[in-house]
Amino acid sequence: MNRSRLAVALAMAGLLALAGCGGGGGPGDAGGPPADPSPGAPAVKAFDVNQVARDQVKDGGTLRWGLNEYPTQWNLNHVDGNLANVLSVVEGMLPAPFVSDEKGVISGHPDYLTDGRVTATDPKQVVTLTLNPKGKWSNGEAITWQDYAAQWKAMNGANPDFRVASTTGYQDIESVARGKDDHEVVITFKNPFGDWQSLFSPLYPRSTNASPDTFNNAWLNKIPVTAGPFTFKGFDQTAKTITIVRDDAWWGDKAKLDQIIFRSMESDSLIGAFTNGEIDTFDIGPSAPDFARAKATQGAVVRQAAGPDFRHITMNGESAVLSDVNVRRAIAMAINRQAIAQSDLQGLNWPITLLNNHFFMNTQEGYQDNAGPLGVYDPAKAKAALDAAGWRLSGQTRMKDGKPLNLRFVMPSGIQLTKSEGELIQNMLAQVGVQVTLQTVPSDDFFTKHIIPGNYDMTAFSYIGTPFPVSSAYGIFANATTDSKGQRNWNANLGRIGSPDIDAAMQKATTELDVARARAATNAADKLIWEAMNVFPLYQRPQNVAAKSTLANLGARGFYDVKYQDIGFTG
Repeated sequence: MNRSRLAVALAMAGLLALAGCGGGGGPGDAGGPPADPSPGAPAVKAFDVNQVARDQVKDGGTLRWGLNEYPTQWNLNHVDGNLANVLSVVEGMLPAPFVSDEKGVISGHPDYLTDGRVTATDPKQVVTLTLNPKGKWSNGEAITWQDYAAQWKAMNGANPDFRVASTTGYQDIESVARGKDDHEVVITFKNPFGDWQSLFSPLYPRSTNASPDTFNNAWLNKIPVTAGPFTFKGFDQTAKTITIVRDDAWWGDKAKLDQIIFRSMESDSLIGAFTNGEIDTFDIGPSAPDFARAKATQGAVVRQAAGPDFRHITMNGESAVLSDVNVRRAIAMAINRQAIAQSDLQGLNWPITLLNNHFFMNTQEGYQDNAGPLGVYDPAKAKAALDAAGWRLSGQTRMKDGKPLNLRFVMPSGIQLTKSEGELIQNMLAQVGVQVTLQTVPSDDFFTKHIIPGNYDMTAFSYIGTPFPVSSAYGIFANATTDSKGQRNWNANLGRIGSPDIDAAMQKATTELDVARARAATNAADKLIWEAMNVFPLYQRPQNVAAKSTLANLGARGFYDVKYQDIGFTG
């Protein structure tokens, strides 16, 4: 199913990761290798999924897939459901009209779409989708233009009571109408949108998008309707498992596996479960000890690939001490990103290269360094900036108005990587007179109770990318909206920092259909985001996936959209 979605999917320590980044008008060979890896390291691949022809994959069997969080909201388009673990579960069960290959090249998904193209550009951009007439929801209803129209209405921002992760692209649509029949969708844009293929992935049934109540609550601890090679079987709240099974009503290639059981546990327990043979695969993330243990496990492999995924530090612009942009900039200059990258990536056979762009990875066409002085470790400048902001040293700690400069770094339990990053940052900031308090919270609560509602000062996790750079990352940096109760909603912008100027710059980038101009506009937006100091990029992270050696058609996928019906075992 398609990972090239507008919504962002969150990730902690690289295991839960947020979908952003890609190629807004033409990503180029986004799966190409990064800078030269360390001597003796294997060549970095665009994807590594152990591709095996369907007729060589065994029929039947159960895949046990380890997750590091047990989600409760299964609407991926909802701000609380916008998690990589949700994506892993639902993308084998929901429609997506377009898919990406390992190079980020997009094509129609034949199980859901027989044709999809731009059919007019003057006076307005019009996209016409011809749906596969065999497509049906698990409740027996046909997949029609009405499902697309309902999702547009829910996602376009017209009614802010729909708690959407992002309105990008949908807000540029003027209408979604019936074509020559119920299986033709005519989408007319009021503003040009180059990444139109990123929309409606995944597609939810019109019943989900009928009202704010159904959008926000119908998929809370429920997966009521599906339309894919797998369908939902059940949750086990005690064992923290989610089971999906082959759907015999599926009109495409029959799923090879009988079922997939997703099992959630603390991140530091996943490697033990894998080495003991209790699970067949899990995302290692950038954990060198787990990487080494997985490689040493008999009958196992570690699949590694480059992808548009990056590790970062996010600062909360609504926290009392970080509401001043000058303080945020000072914090950035006081953090030695090179030291953090070396600590995180040591032992992973991965090049240690800092990332100085929020949209393009080092490996992508269009990448340029927009960090300026904020990307340079400079404790002396940081101290001067803090002095200028009124935070003066009093002993070992900076004070202002009788209060110490103390930042709460929130991190999920069971992830040693984040703990190490927190300790490094604590040491670095102490050298400029800033206190850092490390707070560990349960991994299941990390996003929903702390990061999404803004209950933190600083944190670190990863964003997972797609082939669409600006449109997929737009929500991460978009300004707040106001709902019907007058409350500000930051949606997917977890740093809670935005501006009309940033929105306008990103909008220009998404509406530009010329590749070169789109890249230039994207970099102009990136410069503004650096100045605002919201997300502080660290490095492009490797995708490291531990897998049983006989597991086929799943692994480190980069831009490649995995075919869930082809996943299985060879022995």
